[in-house]
Amino acid sequence: MLPEFTVGASGALFLYHHVVYPKLLKVLATRCGNRTAPAPPDPAPLPSLTVIVPAFNEAAVIADKIANLDALTYPADRLQIVIACDGCTDATVAIAWRCIEQSVRPERFRLDDHQRNRGKVAVVNEALGAGQSEVVVLTDASAMLAPDALERLAGHFADVSVGVVCATYRLARAGSEGERAYWRYQVAIKDAESAVGVPMGAHGACYAIRRSAARPLEADTINDDFILPMRIVSAGWRAVYDSTIVATELETTRPAQEFRRRIRIGAGNMQQALRLWCLANPRRPGIAFVFLSGKALRAIMPFILLAGLGALASLAREGSVMSQLLLTTSVFLIAIAAFAVIARAWTLPKPVAWLGYLAEGHTASFIGAVRYLAGLERRPWGRAGEARAEAPAVRGLYIPRSVEISKRAMDIVCGIGAFAILAVLFVPIALAIKLTSRGPIFYRQLRVGRQTEEATHLFWLWKFRTMYIDAEQRSGAIWAAKNDPRITPVGRFMRKTRLDELPQCFNVLSGEMSVIGPRPERPVFFARLETAIPFYTERTYGLKPGITGLAQVNQAYDESIEDVRNKVLYDHAYAARMSSWKEWLRTDIGIVFSTVQVMATGKGQ
Repeated sequence: MLPEFTVGASGALFLYHHVVYPKLLKVLATRCGNRTAPAPPDPAPLPSLTVIVPAFNEAAVIADKIANLDALTYPADRLQIVIACDGCTDATVAIAWRCIEQSVRPERFRLDDHQRNRGKVAVVNEALGAGQSEVVVLTDASAMLAPDALERLAGHFADVSVGVVCATYRLARAGSEGERAYWRYQVAIKDAESAVGVPMGAHGACYAIRRSAARPLEADTINDDFILPMRIVSAGWRAVYDSTIVATELETTRPAQEFRRRIRIGAGNMQQALRLWCLANPRRPGIAFVFLSGKALRAIMPFILLAGLGALASLAREGSVMSQLLLTTSVFLIAIAAFAVIARAWTLPKPVAWLGYLAEGHTASFIGAVRYLAGLERRPWGRAGEARAEAPAVRGLYIPRSVEISKRAMDIVCGIGAFAILAVLFVPIALAIKLTSRGPIFYRQLRVGRQTEEATHLFWLWKFRTMYIDAEQRSGAIWAAKNDPRITPVGRFMRKTRLDELPQCFNVLSGEMSVIGPRPERPVFFARLETAIPFYTERTYGLKPGITGLAQVNQAYDESIEDVRNKVLYDHAYAARMSSWKEWLRTDIGIVFSTVQVMATGKGQ
């Protein structure tokens, strides 16, 4: 039954995502009838505004961009334009200086020439933190804007609930028919999403944010034009998609560039799905619907298709005539798609070109998702398709590469398995939590992560809530204890069975945690323990903290410093076994079996 279910489910999800969802979204958008109209003229003064143009090796377009910005009609006394050059190795900086000096209003421009390429996220974070304007507009160097674009963007911020305003996107010249159809589809989807719930991310070519609502991005952020605006939306602000504001892309993407760009987007989609799953909050049903049906499903679609194809092949081997027919049809369509990719320079029928573009997109998305989950997508930003040396992953000095790769692969497999269990148990657990105590379903807490030579990393750990919401208001941060009065009845059961740990599969898949490793400690206890216990901080050097571990299966929750001291011995013993692949595998398999035993027998505290 499992292969039949897998084939049916994968086919249904594929059709839903690509056919049903766009049509359903269009119908809902028409019924909602609240597509955002252009902002009306506001008699009040326009807000102060900063335009940020991150630039890396943009010599071909920077002169046109500065001329375009110089022609903007926004009041000069309320506008600053920052050209942020990030370690450019071509003539971008020299051309930019010359064009600014020759501009009509040079006083509006500021050129930041960073000598070292740090990455787009670092540039954006620095520019956001350095300014004081009420509104910030981010725009690509290759995107051209209408003279009144800034007034149109700024007008929407007269509504105090608006935190993000997105312009629409247009290609001056598409690199292929598939690319043209793709962007036409994306623009239509964003317009409809805006009517139903919220536009899922912004076109990086141009969007505006309320500075007070923005928060710095993590250094490894891939698609800043999604994470930055959607973090603002997740905090309760509105996002507007104004299709009357057009950002026109001048550059034509070459096929090699396009494929590399889509790999990067695929990695970003997986990162977005893991980091912003709070957008699936049922209290905001429109946003949850477009997020789950669009971005979240897109991130895992290649895996769904591979699972369905594998199950179909299994059924075909068993002699099912229908399965053999479906498999033959699938292989035929894949062959047509491969031909369309190879013969892209030819004039092909639009359905064939679109099929090739779709198949190439899912292939790139799969590669990107695997690269992200494996921790390989950590390079600085750059122009699409430009060859760049990848930043090496930070590694523990004593951990062989074979152990590091194998451990990450195990994390991905177990994380996906835990996610599947979470999906099945979420509804009954959520109901049990809500019916027995007031407060949220999930509990988020800052924890200390892996240590490297450069820094000690912090991350937000997710769990099902097991305590009353005001549990530590009087006592402060204290260790757990037997018969702890802070723990709810349902929480006590979840702790015994370790079910409260299931949401940490998101931490594992995003690379913040491992399935097996030292226990992640709270910062409030960290300084105290570092002073009281020798070599305490070294326990996570080069190692990510784990959901379970050698210490966790041999000892219950910490109740005192003495308990932590005993766990530190287990943590160092586990780290010592990382130096050998066989020792690591034997140890991790033993810990997995011990953890299952703890969950099955309810031996956890």
